[in-house]
Amino acid sequence: MTRCMLAEGLSLRREKNGSSFTLTVPRLEVSCGQTLAVVGTSGCGKSTLLDMLALILRPGSAERFTLELQGKSEDLFAAGPSRLAQIRGSHIGYVLQSGGLLSFLSVRDNILLPGRLLGLPPASLVKRADELGERLGISGQMQKKPQHLSGGQRQRVAIARALIHNPALVLADEPTAAVDQASAEDICAVFKSVVRESGAALVIVSHDRPLMERMADTMVTFRVEKPTPVDACSTLVPQEKAL
Repeated sequence: MTRCMLAEGLSLRREKNGSSFTLTVPRLEVSCGQTLAVVGTSGCGKSTLLDMLALILRPGSAERFTLELQGKSEDLFAAGPSRLAQIRGSHIGYVLQSGGLLSFLSVRDNILLPGRLLGLPPASLVKRADELGERLGISGQMQKKPQHLSGGQRQRVAIARALIHNPALVLADEPTAAVDQASAEDICAVFKSVVRESGAALVIVSHDRPLMERMADTMVTFRVEKPTPVDACSTLVPQEKAL
């Protein structure tokens, strides 16, 4: 498989109310077409890691932090704010735990929004939206507003929106937390399939280890330590899983 993203020696320290938390990533690699699951309990650093991969949070240090774009290795740690914003908008799709859909837009317009912001050709965007809607089982919901959908349907819309601009990397933060187990299984199966077909890499954060064991190609977790009552650190530990 072709590498999509590589992170080595990443570290981020955060302080709040007299306490500190340090997240360390010795090595994390995800390939195109691969689904990597990040599992762990609340507070271990899953969402912080995802925000670093999404270029929302900047690591305090990094030995290597790269994203492969059109055959070129982009140094994310060396890139400035404007370049990071460009990469984030053009090459990364993000599925929020809440879905993050805009209530005043229809399902179709929610899906089209990232592509429109990028100035992509309208005809190809509509075609892509229709294809994603069909693949994700929401083609009959395109004219509705998000508030008239079920939780599972809203998450499918969020997935379509994250994929509309054909990103290289797709990130998902607890995308099935608000749905029942049967819906979670179905959403994950379709999500993985659609992302793999697009050739993107998928990193999904979840506390649901059994579900991720069934879905993911590779899993990573965290080792959490508390040297003092106010100073905690969490280190990413790889757990390889056979395809």
